[in-house]
Amino acid sequence: MAESVKAADDSRAPVSQRPKTMAPPSDIRDIGALVTVNIDGQDVKVPMGTTILEAAKKAGIRIPTLCYHEDLCIAGVCRICVVEVDGQRTLQAACAYPVTSPLKVKTHTRKVRQARRHVVDLLLSTHYGECYSCFRNNNCELQALAKECGVDFFRFGHPEQPRYEVDRSSYSVVRDMNKCVLCRRCVRTCIDLQEVGVLEAIGRSANTKVATFLDKPLGEVVCINCGQCINRCPTGALRANDPTDEVWAAIDDPKKHVVIQTAPSPRAAIGECFGQPPGKALTFELNTALKQCGFDRVFDTNFTADLTILEEGTELIIRLKKALVDKDPLVALPQFTSCSPGWVKYIEHFYTELLPHVSSAKSPQQMFGAIIKTYYAKLNKLDPQDIVTVALMPCSAKKFECNRQEMCSSGYKDIDYGLTTRELAQMIKEAGIDLPNMPKSNFDDPFGTATGSGVIFGATGGVMEAALRTVVELVCGIKVEDLFAHADIIPVRGFEGVRYAEIPITKVGPVPDILKPLVKDWNWLKGATLKVGICHGTANAKKVLEDIRAGGKFSECHFIEFMACPGGCLGGGGQPIPTGPAIRAARAKAIYDEDKGYAIRKSHENPDVLKIYKDFLTDGPCGHLSHKLLHTHYTARGKYIV
Repeated sequence: MAESVKAADDSRAPVSQRPKTMAPPSDIRDIGALVTVNIDGQDVKVPMGTTILEAAKKAGIRIPTLCYHEDLCIAGVCRICVVEVDGQRTLQAACAYPVTSPLKVKTHTRKVRQARRHVVDLLLSTHYGECYSCFRNNNCELQALAKECGVDFFRFGHPEQPRYEVDRSSYSVVRDMNKCVLCRRCVRTCIDLQEVGVLEAIGRSANTKVATFLDKPLGEVVCINCGQCINRCPTGALRANDPTDEVWAAIDDPKKHVVIQTAPSPRAAIGECFGQPPGKALTFELNTALKQCGFDRVFDTNFTADLTILEEGTELIIRLKKALVDKDPLVALPQFTSCSPGWVKYIEHFYTELLPHVSSAKSPQQMFGAIIKTYYAKLNKLDPQDIVTVALMPCSAKKFECNRQEMCSSGYKDIDYGLTTRELAQMIKEAGIDLPNMPKSNFDDPFGTATGSGVIFGATGGVMEAALRTVVELVCGIKVEDLFAHADIIPVRGFEGVRYAEIPITKVGPVPDILKPLVKDWNWLKGATLKVGICHGTANAKKVLEDIRAGGKFSECHFIEFMACPGGCLGGGGQPIPTGPAIRAARAKAIYDEDKGYAIRKSHENPDVLKIYKDFLTDGPCGHLSHKLLHTHYTARGKYIV
């Protein structure tokens, strides 16, 4: 925000665009000094440089917006937020007008109301589509603004035919530019928030449109499928590729055994789709609703999150041993997490030379699919080809992940369909189920036991915290609670874009039975300091990767958690709309509160996980069978092989 305000205050801006009340930039010396703004007769003091929109929020005065989003830089392109400023000839965009001296502002005069109405009228004149059949119906910002501004007919006409073909080339994101209002939120999300740069506004005047490079289909460009553009689009121009019709068909097919796994982040957010406040988890109510929808079994993704910790953690131990004991110069350290498919696709596109650092472990979603179509199928005497695996995820990139050609190590497609939080909420509504008032029920066996470590995967830093809870106990031979109160490893929590932490290994314990095939003792780790990093959002991932390229602090880490989406999975591209910092914080609180309620909070203590190693994955973590089912590998060219 500070950078955006500074840019707006730059002396290079044309004089005609500067507010007359603004002192020359050279005279502004005390940025941050309090300035009084009178908004609709109410005085409010704000730091110099604050926008009128922010000042109004502080005063409790609502100014409608469209192109503005609290996660994004200022654009000021839609002009919905125009206000009257004393001394100004024209109306000013409240979102982009910095306060540098006392102002008098009016937000709802006749002139302002008419201007907003005409802006909405003009937007509707190019917005093609039927609201009733749009997935954003009743949650569309343009629709809400039209109602608020009193639009009751199409003043400037309405498109009778679509101008653009709907782009369905991506497994994850569908683009319908006929519904685009050129707010450029998606552009700013992709360029500034994620620093991927797939989308840009091209053309001029009436020919302006948002397009990809050379206007290619989305499935043919470097999109990482994160879906953050969907979460910030105010209309139905962007949506996830929805497979709910296929899922309903599978449920209605008596020959199919349909199972669903649910991840913790959707369970912490799905209540928002039913009018609940952000941060109200409906984990066990959701189990009941899914059974009533017709799913044969409901499983907890936390089970394979715990499995991931043992597989990924063991892989890290193997890498460390090769580097520290065997002195192998080819070992790729630090090891990167591989849970986030958007992050994996990002590094595949932009940092191919660092691919060997990525853990070979599949994500919890994909591990579960492989386990269901092998271990579970055998246990229940089911033909794997009759099992339909569905995953409820917070992430649109999971749709791409489950369709990757290498995700079929069981001989069948690991996961058949990925559903976002929004899509499953719609399925539940379609079934006439009132989710918040459902009775609670448990997950189904044999994967019914989960831990708090699996739950916190949903928040940025959660994978790292879960890993450290296990590493501390398995390597040091002490309870993690002896180092961190209540096993809460606070140094890796938070919403800072990039975090770094060090965990000294002052003592070592005996090697647990499950790891004895790999190491004889831990003496080679005694006195070492485990260095870890955490980042969320690919713009922050870029900072860490560039630091590693330059040989900086993060190049000395042993393990780094990367998540493609702001806030981690709880801010995923499939989560309820709207999103923002406060909403993500509320979802994180729900996740950490749920973690505290579990009797078992460490992955290596999950009895169902230990049982699967005893009965099925008998050669242990990173053994031959687990490598076949639960891991993937990269060739030198960066392509996956199984």
